[in-house]
Amino acid sequence: MKSLQIQTSYLPAELQQLLHGPLSSDMLRCHDLIHQGGGEGSDYLGWVDKPISPDFMEIELIQSTAEALRSHSEVLIVIGIGGSYLGARAAIEMLNPSLSSNVFFAGHHLSGTYLKQLIQEIGDRDVSLNVISKSGTTTEPALAFRFLRQYMLQRYGKEETKRRIVITTDLEKGALREMARREGYASFTVPSDIGGRYSVLTPVGLLPMAFAGIDINQVFQGANKSYYECSTLDLSENPAYSYAFSRQWMMQQGKQIELLVQYDPKLFYLTEWWKQLFGESEGKQGKGLFPANLSFTTDLHSMGQYIQQGPRHLFETVLFVEDPENDFEITGTGEEGDGLQYLEGKTMSFVNRMAMEGTLQAHADGGVPSIILHIAKLNAFSFGYLVYFFMKACAMSAYLLDVNPFDQPGVEAYKQNMFRLLGKLN
Repeated sequence: MKSLQIQTSYLPAELQQLLHGPLSSDMLRCHDLIHQGGGEGSDYLGWVDKPISPDFMEIELIQSTAEALRSHSEVLIVIGIGGSYLGARAAIEMLNPSLSSNVFFAGHHLSGTYLKQLIQEIGDRDVSLNVISKSGTTTEPALAFRFLRQYMLQRYGKEETKRRIVITTDLEKGALREMARREGYASFTVPSDIGGRYSVLTPVGLLPMAFAGIDINQVFQGANKSYYECSTLDLSENPAYSYAFSRQWMMQQGKQIELLVQYDPKLFYLTEWWKQLFGESEGKQGKGLFPANLSFTTDLHSMGQYIQQGPRHLFETVLFVEDPENDFEITGTGEEGDGLQYLEGKTMSFVNRMAMEGTLQAHADGGVPSIILHIAKLNAFSFGYLVYFFMKACAMSAYLLDVNPFDQPGVEAYKQNMFRLLGKLN
């Protein structure tokens, strides 16, 4: 099967019919804005052609840097917030073969308890840092880096710390770029034409992935395939534009909330990254769907009642993995007494699929439309495909709303209040 297939059978018949044929004039206009520029935010379209024109020298340098870090460090702490860490975390959580990881994250909140416990968790394992921030002055990662750099200097001394810190920041300016020059830290560049939430296929996401052992060349191969499949002008053949069109149609019918649902916990942080991607890109000028993520079947025992019989202002997009990494057949001795004899001989993945099918039917009967995104399997290739698919769909969806997909002016409001309360003078 394809890397990604969209199932529309749980959508209203009218919408299903509209998803066939060429792009509308409005979608063609937005397609041109994405590929040729000319729209709001056009200075941040560097991600669009990234899968077909990767910087191979940079990729090689990322891989060699990751190998050098692994040669002397068992653990990498990635310091960043929002787009500076969510893409990498999504990849590592999705592709890590075990429940633990050699990559930890900091700087994505303001909890001192977390930072202290992180040091305790690392223990005597050797560690390196990758701090990611375009400005170097974003409060959460800047505070975490200050704390963790002091820890590194106390533990390793100045010279040894130098080879254990990698900075990913602006090419020319900012506090971190100045520190990299002054201290001699290795560094990578946050591209000036790619915003944080669209930066997964840059050093922002790629260095942590490479340290975790993910094949970043395969990530690019998946993104490359996604580029071509998500650029066709036939709506029925373009999964990203079909998804974007469906979201817009649903919004016009009065839907206000999109639930991105997954049936595999390995996809949780992908849905967290998606939540920022669409929330920051569309939520402007009183417009945009509210993006929420849920884990099924877990959240069917907490949110299922609301979805089934609450206000009819939501729809679902479901991520489902066709070929799970591991599976097993359910067996029994006849002495369990749990009433599950009817499941013996079936696999866990079959039970999970039937849970999804039963939920889709129930929600359809309850007036909740669903888009199903079938993923062949979870690997580096499919990760690259998915992130590019969502980025392309998000840009199209935002331009259809006539909002800038690449800025986030509203984010500054809380910061200004926080700075004032903390006594910052400028």
